[in-house]
Amino acid sequence: MAKHPAGPVDPRLAKALSHPMRTRILAILNERVASPNEIAEMIGERLPNVSYHVRALLELETIELVSTAQRRGAIEHYYRALTRPFFSSRDWKRLPRSARQAVSDQILQMVWEDASTAIEQGAFETRPDRHLSRTPLTLDERGWDEVNALLSEVHAKAESIGARSKKRLAKSKDEETGTILVLMHFETAPEKKS
Repeated sequence: MAKHPAGPVDPRLAKALSHPMRTRILAILNERVASPNEIAEMIGERLPNVSYHVRALLELETIELVSTAQRRGAIEHYYRALTRPFFSSRDWKRLPRSARQAVSDQILQMVWEDASTAIEQGAFETRPDRHLSRTPLTLDERGWDEVNALLSEVHAKAESIGARSKKRLAKSKDEETGTILVLMHFETAPEKKS
């Protein structure tokens, strides 16, 4: 069976994620509605820098304006994401290595900050049923592909569970629990022989 030619990676998403601050802003706006001022405070950056990248994301049609509010004599604009900062496996393979590295660096930085904040605030060990594991594996190519397929399935199922939970929360008075799911699978550096 002939393979279909691969189309180009969505240039808007690639450009949106080409700068670490835009990657960070888009991730925040996927989680909540926020203004550039709020985002600047969250990530510890100057408001003019954040505003510049918010405008870039708006021009790339990856975010949209959802409301405005009068704040201290100025109008504050609130945005939400239209696009998840996510590449399919197929798109990821077509990105240049330098672009993959830049996005990976930003995501790992966010993972580290999320985990550090949870530990500092005492939330990491709040639940005795939280999951944390590290599993070194030795795989052949087929095993590598099988683990990647499994993680893609887990990711899709977790997002589906999240969507169903959000619907239930909208109809109930249950307390919302914010969580972060991190999935990683990567090749290790070869061991140095002494």
